[in-house]
Amino acid sequence: GHCRLLCKPSALAQHLVRSLGRSAALRGGHWPWPCWPQLQMLWQLLQPPEPEPLPLVARELLQLPDAGLVALDWLVGPWGAAGGGGGVSSPVLLLIPNAAGQVTGGLLQLGLRALERGFIPVIFNRRGHNGCPLTTPRLQPFGDPGDLREAVTYLRCRHPSASLLAVSEGSGSGLLLAYLGESGSSSRLAAAACLSPIFRGRDWFEARMPWLYEWPLLLHLKQGLSRYAGALAEVVDMDRLLGSRSLRELEETLFCRTRSRPTSWESYWERNEPLRDADEAAVPVLCLCSADDPVRGPPGQSLPRELFRSSPYFFLLLTSHGGHCGFPRQGPGRCWAHEAVLEYFRAMAEFLRTEERRKGLPRPR
Repeated sequence: GHCRLLCKPSALAQHLVRSLGRSAALRGGHWPWPCWPQLQMLWQLLQPPEPEPLPLVARELLQLPDAGLVALDWLVGPWGAAGGGGGVSSPVLLLIPNAAGQVTGGLLQLGLRALERGFIPVIFNRRGHNGCPLTTPRLQPFGDPGDLREAVTYLRCRHPSASLLAVSEGSGSGLLLAYLGESGSSSRLAAAACLSPIFRGRDWFEARMPWLYEWPLLLHLKQGLSRYAGALAEVVDMDRLLGSRSLRELEETLFCRTRSRPTSWESYWERNEPLRDADEAAVPVLCLCSADDPVRGPPGQSLPRELFRSSPYFFLLLTSHGGHCGFPRQGPGRCWAHEAVLEYFRAMAEFLRTEERRKGLPRPR
């Protein structure tokens, strides 16, 4: 269709080109107004829910080494048990919301599609996000993968024989990309995907987004933080925090201007840039991006094209029109990127099985 795959030539890249080229998700049926990304964003915010039942959720609270909590929401299908009807070796799909912790309708739709295809979908909720209790006066910085690493370790222990996959949405991709780079070959993931990722965190905060997206996100974050005003007042200036007029001001107040360990904006991003250790990543990552994404910014400055040309693990599926996490189309599903991601995971599993048979390698336990 109107997509291009930018990557370093390899056998895996050729396999992905063939598999995605056969996918019906990338051919036709797109939204009738492709050239208005701002209208697409407004449509995403106002669209009515699909006429399918919302999934039931079984929540687990995972305690971290410092007594903090993160929440794992298992999507429950008509089988009446967490993890749907998949068997013991069904792949586990870890869904990572955006940095504000919003579980969007798009993310739930992706989880439902995965559930129908035999995956075991589970949503990762950061400390204090989406109703997860905040038991310590500490939130998760933009690119700090420590809590995600604990969740992945738990999922591997709970499903030791299953393939573990991960997909992130929007600014939540900063967390996934940082985890893949910092963990390298020890990530325990078989493959990952990012929908409309933010690659350069500092530039993104400093450039600011269209008010149509920034202000609702800012209000959502303030509303969540106000619930913990008493506990957070010990470490940050709550008046300044709740009076922030931009996402950068809120991020800087929350993580740089702390009472106990203040740091500079520059030092904060040295530790939290999503791609700071990208050269160490050892897991295939498909990034679905649109050239007209009004949230990420102009593709010339916001897309690290050299990374996709030089690394054998990073693949960029770039489309001309798709907005931010929208990739709209007519008909059921509404987002063709969800089908593309699931097809990518299927193609990855097929490629790995073929390589194991060709080389005579035993399957990892």
